[in-house]
Amino acid sequence: MNTDSSKKSYSYKDAGVDIEAGNDLVNAIKPLAAMTRRPGADADLGGFGAIFDPKAAGFKDPLLVSATDGVGTKLKVAIDMNKHDTVGIDLVAMCVNDLVVQGAEPLFFLDYFATGGLDVNATRDIVAGIAEGCKQAGCALIGGETAEMPGMYAKGDYDMAGFTVGAVERDQLLKADTLNEGDVLLGLASSGVHSNGYSLVRRLIADFKMDLDAAAPFDESRKLGDALIAPTRIYVKSCLAGIRAGHIKALSHITGGGLFENIPRILPKTLVAELDADAWDLPPLFRWLAELGNIQPRELATTFNCGLGMVVAVAPENAETARALLTEQGETVFTIGRLTARQDGQEQVVINNLEKAFSR
Repeated sequence: MNTDSSKKSYSYKDAGVDIEAGNDLVNAIKPLAAMTRRPGADADLGGFGAIFDPKAAGFKDPLLVSATDGVGTKLKVAIDMNKHDTVGIDLVAMCVNDLVVQGAEPLFFLDYFATGGLDVNATRDIVAGIAEGCKQAGCALIGGETAEMPGMYAKGDYDMAGFTVGAVERDQLLKADTLNEGDVLLGLASSGVHSNGYSLVRRLIADFKMDLDAAAPFDESRKLGDALIAPTRIYVKSCLAGIRAGHIKALSHITGGGLFENIPRILPKTLVAELDADAWDLPPLFRWLAELGNIQPRELATTFNCGLGMVVAVAPENAETARALLTEQGETVFTIGRLTARQDGQEQVVINNLEKAFSR
């Protein structure tokens, strides 16, 4: 191969990809991954693949459960705020909360991060959030992929996806066929909007020209932007405690589709979840969004979690014990309804007092 010294010599860096910055990032995040070590994984980064040993984690006859998710357009709010240290928690939460509803313990986590140009400091903050999320969930951060894609993403923009694998002993898998008429439904409080509905949130912010750096109209002690990017709550440790105590029969993670779309995912066709909207308070953030956008109560409960990040089904005789255990584990718990027999053609989620409770 011949090169001409009189012509411009192109490099990968000229095209927008900085290999040295990528190496700097790997070195910067190695200590973060090491903080998430757990039995079964050594959490070292840099190889082509990572190994997890379920036997070393204490499992005898495990089923593997996997989940993948992203953070969605909540990332745009974080980018606009130039605040990147919590979206990694969201990424982990959206994956591991989907594992625990099967009864599974998250074992390890991997991430995929894509950007137009690598900002080592911002990316380190993002990975620090991922590591914090893994610590909260008790799983190991064992690997990931960082991709610089100039021309695909605008400067400063990025996207990411998470991948997690968990395990549950075969006889502890949560199944819909264990649910019965009369089972009690508990709701675990959310920490905010979590990671769904942000296309609507951002539309409202833009249309009404809201300032993310101004005090939140519903909480003057916080910036509006900070309230909107509060990280998704991770329910893994509290719910696993309830599952292993034998109190929890089923769990529904309230994500995109809200209460109306997610609760039916855990129900047999013969049962209806009958909720009472008077049983929990609609948080001020959601009430403000509803008023700002004139969002109807049904639309609100189909788009957002409305203050409930997880719905827990328990036998009536275990309801108070389960509530006490989950409260002891740090959750704010509401008794929100029960399961009833389904009539022909009946919707599987009925929320009584919805108009009254969400409109006042």
